[in-house]
Amino acid sequence: MNFIETAIEGVFIIEPRIFADERGYFFESYSRAAFEAAGLHYDFVQDNQSKSVYGTVRGLHFQKGEHSQAKLVRVLEGTVLDVAVDLRRASPTYGQYVAVELSAENNRQLMIPRGFAHGFSVLSETAVFAYKCDNPYCRESEGGIRFDDPALAIDWRIDPAKALTSDKDKRHPYFSEFESCF
Repeated sequence: MNFIETAIEGVFIIEPRIFADERGYFFESYSRAAFEAAGLHYDFVQDNQSKSVYGTVRGLHFQKGEHSQAKLVRVLEGTVLDVAVDLRRASPTYGQYVAVELSAENNRQLMIPRGFAHGFSVLSETAVFAYKCDNPYCRESEGGIRFDDPALAIDWRIDPAKALTSDKDKRHPYFSEFESCF
């Protein structure tokens, strides 16, 4: 595995070593030993998967307090633009984000530590998205920020007016209205 540091501390792009031949391919999508050798120590306890259609934007989501989550995300089918926004008040990159295209073709993953809001937009006809979490989901600890916040100025690579979002995501506060708990 190749661990690529991003411009935001703690966020890594992970590229697997792919073994391909005429039969297809094989790769290790996660190895605790490889992660620990790269200085990443996580105990994943929950795997999640979603399927979405083109133009869907999920996020920007996070879990608060003792229920905050680190996530290792990847795409099994299709293509997404994956985004992690730094919510750590003491961080020099507070309010900045990393955006990475993840696809079934490039097999890249994104490691997002606790203290980040996370979201993605679907750029292909459909996308199957999978992720590992180091803490179980807790409804009472949900939080979010508007995906279309002009202060964040995230280019989701889809028309924001045509974005398919949940009613809950449309009610999230803007970043300027948000008080970080991290």
